[in-house]
Amino acid sequence: MPSIDYIIDAVKDAVAAVDPKAVDELIDNIIHSKTVFVFGVGRSGLAGQFFCVRLVQMGLDVHFVGEMTTPIITKDDLTILISGTGNTMSAVQTANIARRIGSKVMAVTARADTKLAIASDSVILLPEARDKERSKYAPLGTIFENAAVLFLDSIVPMIMERLGLTESDMRKRHAIWV
Repeated sequence: MPSIDYIIDAVKDAVAAVDPKAVDELIDNIIHSKTVFVFGVGRSGLAGQFFCVRLVQMGLDVHFVGEMTTPIITKDDLTILISGTGNTMSAVQTANIARRIGSKVMAVTARADTKLAIASDSVILLPEARDKERSKYAPLGTIFENAAVLFLDSIVPMIMERLGLTESDMRKRHAIWV
């Protein structure tokens, strides 16, 4: 299947393009914030929810914005917003509200020149290929969404190391429903 090769290569390129200083800043903010709030819409939101699960398994206070039990964001918190286009209205509004409150705001997006990037304190850029093959093999936000999941999963071991956590520590917080 040519689409899988295209997607894997494009996702690798997007993740490889992330600025290591931005990664360190994101990890530092996650570790040093009182609470971490994550938000995204659609498949970007699913990428954010995946990441929330891992942060919870590390024992961090984490909430996905919009859930019924999500508390108010404060100045001691980090707000991570995920949007491939960087112009999703609800993500931009959340960024503006969180910054007005005093929360640190970090965007994960495919484009640096967007409303979300401008409304954020810093940006994790996962650039998408813009070639004519993209729409044939990876329609809509496929590259960004997969890159977001893999990028966020790839920083989990770095956060674990900085927190001195093992997989066994995380397993103790893994949801068990039986």
